[in-house]
Amino acid sequence: MTEQPADAFLAELRAIVGDERVVADDTGMASYLTDWRGRFTGRARAVVLPADTGEVAAVVAACAAARVPLVPQGGRTGLVLGSVPDAGGAAVVLSLRRLNRIRAIDPANRTMTVEAGCILQDIQEAAGGAGMLFPLSLAAEGSCTIGGNLATNAGGTAVLRYGNTRELCLGLEVVTADGRVWDGLRGLRKDNTGYALRELFIGAEGTLGVITAAVLKLYPQPKAALTALVALDSPRSALALLGLVQERCGAALTGYELMSDFCLRLVATHFPALPKPFAARHPYYALVELSSNESETHAADLVASSIGAALEAGVARDAVLATSSAQALGLWKLREHIPLAQAAAGKNIKHDISLPVSSIPDFIAHTDAVLQSAFPGCQVVCFGHLGDGNLHYNVAPPDGIGHEDFLAHQARVNRLVHDSVAAMRGSISAEHGIGALKRDELPRYKPAVELDMMRAIKAALDPLGIMNPGKIL
Repeated sequence: MTEQPADAFLAELRAIVGDERVVADDTGMASYLTDWRGRFTGRARAVVLPADTGEVAAVVAACAAARVPLVPQGGRTGLVLGSVPDAGGAAVVLSLRRLNRIRAIDPANRTMTVEAGCILQDIQEAAGGAGMLFPLSLAAEGSCTIGGNLATNAGGTAVLRYGNTRELCLGLEVVTADGRVWDGLRGLRKDNTGYALRELFIGAEGTLGVITAAVLKLYPQPKAALTALVALDSPRSALALLGLVQERCGAALTGYELMSDFCLRLVATHFPALPKPFAARHPYYALVELSSNESETHAADLVASSIGAALEAGVARDAVLATSSAQALGLWKLREHIPLAQAAAGKNIKHDISLPVSSIPDFIAHTDAVLQSAFPGCQVVCFGHLGDGNLHYNVAPPDGIGHEDFLAHQARVNRLVHDSVAAMRGSISAEHGIGALKRDELPRYKPAVELDMMRAIKAALDPLGIMNPGKIL
């Protein structure tokens, strides 16, 4: 009996990675096909789990020869449908979770070479074991992979001091869309020999090639880190406090997070065991973290003098300084549990946006008012990385309106929020990417010439259009 073409293709994949590493049954594929929030489930021809870069290259080459679309996948923690296939069922999902080796640590060069499937937390721990710091930190760090972090140019809580994932990467190994391997694993901080190809693949969400390994920057472990939660009147007070702390503390300021009172009330409702730092409620709060390479006393003096000056100037209402690592962890848990509290409260309409830091108070005041006019009583869950201009600006329904009913207004809510972002020259995606979720929004907010350049790059590097189709463009 002649083998069917589809079966022949799967047989070719099995010959590359092994029979047990090609999953083609519905039950086995199920966990690879649904996005992290459970909003969308796609279909796939198969899920393939290669063990190394050579196998990835062979799989990509086979897909290119057969004109089969390919969806690279890491830890599946993305929020914009960037790593799940569409409903067509033609694509192969390329899971990189078996590429999980730390290849080298070079303390003298302050670099680490890791494979794309390494869990972020494992990388942090390996760096710590070598007496160094890899500063990327995300809520999903126990399950997200560095390949996904690079593909989406993830941000996190320490961008203010260390930058996005892009700034933490010196070199890449990439399998191109035709199945060749580009070895760009150079741990160089200066390399002025042509186009910065590395920059094309970071943030491209797997639409130009498959990142299989990276050279990451390492930093000295700080000798001390101190955390404070500061009560504030408004986002404008938060901006004033940020300027004051930056002026006094400089590079020692590692994190600066904004949270509204509504955020902490949500957390208190759904996680009552977490700390309640203040007896009275305040409109807004800033979570401030400083780290010092000198001493704990130096860090404590910086925090105390900065917060004291803010209280004296009337910028801050009140403050709580953590006096132990356990107390600091408790304060950070308040911030980290906001998304969990939102999920427990029900579905809401989420926005991951970026603005000039100076525009954030005006954005919040204007957009809050616009939303209240359109949807009286709606509840805004506003929090995020104020220090680098990244807000998570989420909208929950008014009391008495079901969450599913409110989601029917998602397109209008998105338009109101995103138009406000664009008016202040911001971005509709700060750290989660575009994926499929925001793809159709992009033409409204990107200039035509910018989209044309993006399409030209896509056509040059993926002429067959097989790499993560339907994402970004």
